[in-house]
Amino acid sequence: MKINWGTAIVMAFAAFIAFILYFVFIASTDNRAEHDLVTEDYYKEELAYQKEINAQTNASKLSTPIKIIKGEEGLIIYIPEEFNTQNTKGTVSLYRPSNKQLDFDLPLSWSKSHLLIPDKRLLDGRWDIKIYWVYKEKAYLHKESIVY
Repeated sequence: MKINWGTAIVMAFAAFIAFILYFVFIASTDNRAEHDLVTEDYYKEELAYQKEINAQTNASKLSTPIKIIKGEEGLIIYIPEEFNTQNTKGTVSLYRPSNKQLDFDLPLSWSKSHLLIPDKRLLDGRWDIKIYWVYKEKAYLHKESIVY
């Protein structure tokens, strides 16, 4: 059977379309590719982004920045001494990009001038830390990615 050029072009297009459909099927059913949003209320959080920018600017103007150190007992977060621990309110959010079931939030409770996150709460790997606090009606935000 002799195939002319018109038939060959149609067969090439059909083969290409079949390949693309196969690729889309494999990519969308693969369990390794999770398609979760970073947060459940993504659009609601997007509206509050300017407040977040202002809080980050406030935190960057501090004379002593926040320090996050991996210690023997766990992760230690040191705050500047200029903040009165009784008047400081906020949260520490730890986000695990590879597994949202490991994400957790802690209320900001300083003991002395630091906060200890126990070693048993953290697995090895990358963590995104967001520390948000309010002191004298002024918001502060510190974001940092660490490998624990």
